[in-house]
Amino acid sequence: TTAAGGFLAGTLEPAESRARYDRDIATAARLLVKAAAGTDGSGESAREIATLNEQLPRYTGLIERARAANRQGLPLGGAYLRYANQQMTSTLLPAAERLYEAETVRLHEDDESARAWPLLALGLGLLTLAALAWAQRRTYARTNRVFNHGLLAATAATLTVLLWLLAAHTVARSGLDDAREHGQESLQSLNTARIGSLTARANELLTLVARGAVLTEDGKNDKYEAEYTSSTGTLTDALAVARELADDDAGRGPVDEAASRTAEWKQRHKDARAKDEAGDFEGALGRIVGSGESTGQSFDQVDAALDRALAHEQTEFTRSAGDARDALTALPLGALALGILGAAGAVLGINRRLSEYR
Repeated sequence: TTAAGGFLAGTLEPAESRARYDRDIATAARLLVKAAAGTDGSGESAREIATLNEQLPRYTGLIERARAANRQGLPLGGAYLRYANQQMTSTLLPAAERLYEAETVRLHEDDESARAWPLLALGLGLLTLAALAWAQRRTYARTNRVFNHGLLAATAATLTVLLWLLAAHTVARSGLDDAREHGQESLQSLNTARIGSLTARANELLTLVARGAVLTEDGKNDKYEAEYTSSTGTLTDALAVARELADDDAGRGPVDEAASRTAEWKQRHKDARAKDEAGDFEGALGRIVGSGESTGQSFDQVDAALDRALAHEQTEFTRSAGDARDALTALPLGALALGILGAAGAVLGINRRLSEYR
C-alpha cells in the first residue's frame, strides 16, 4: 500500500513515503522474528513463517525494480509493481492469514485448557477429607474423645486448600471469560477490519497504476476496482461486529470514528473514479494521493482510529488475562504450606493417641 502510494506520487518518490515504507518493512521483519520465537518451532506456524521469511526479500526486490523503472519514466515500473502486488496477495498475505488462523486455534486450545477444572486435585482433596473424617470417627469410637486437635487441624487445612482451589479457579475462569469477550473476539474483528482497509487502499492505488489494463476473469470490470469494493465491504462488516463487541466508550469511540471515515473514504473514492472515467487522470490522482481532502487522508484516519481501537482492546485482553493468572499465583505455595501443616497435624494427632497406650 505504501509503495503504491509513493509510486503514484511521481518519478521522484517523496521522502516521507519512502521512510514510511522502510519502517513498514522493518516492522514486518521484526515481527516475523517475534512470531518465530512465539511458536513451538514445528508444525503449520513454522512453515508459514519460513514462507514469509523467504518471500519478503523477493517482494522488496520487485518493489525496488519498480522504483528504478519509475524514476526513469519507464512503463515497466507499473508492471513490476503489479507483479509485486500479485506476489503479496497470492503468497505473502495468504501465508500470514494461515499463520494468524493457526495461532488463533492454538490460543483457543490454550484458553480451553486453562478453563478446565482441576478434577484430580479436587477428587484427592475430597478423598483426604473423607479419610480424615473416618480417622476422627474411629478415634472417637475407640477413645470417646470428641476432638483430636491434630486431626482437626489437618481437616481445616485440607478444607481451606479445597475452598481456595475452587475460589481461585472460579476467579481465573471469570478473568478468561472477560479476556475472550472484551478482548480476544474484538481483536479478531478489528484485525479483519485493518486487513480490509489495507487491502482496499492497495487496490485503490493499483487501479490508477494499471489504468484499466487488468480486468476480472469475465473481462467486464477492472480487477482492482472490484477487489477494492470487496475489501471495503469486509472493512464495513468487521467494523459493525467490532462496534457490537465494544463494551465501553473508549472502545466504541475509535470504531465509530473508523466507520465514519470509511463512509467518507467511499464517497471520495466515488468522486475520484468519476474523474478517472471521464478522462481526467490528474484530477483523479489528486483525489487519491493529494495532500488535501483525498482518499489517502481518509485511509490514514481510518488506520489511526483502528490503531487506537486495537491498542485499547489489547490492553483489555492483557488486563483480564493477567487477572486470571494472578488468581492462581499464590495457590501452589499456599497449598504446599497447608499440605505440610495438615500432614504435621495428622501425625501429631495420631501420636498423641498412641502415646496414651505406652
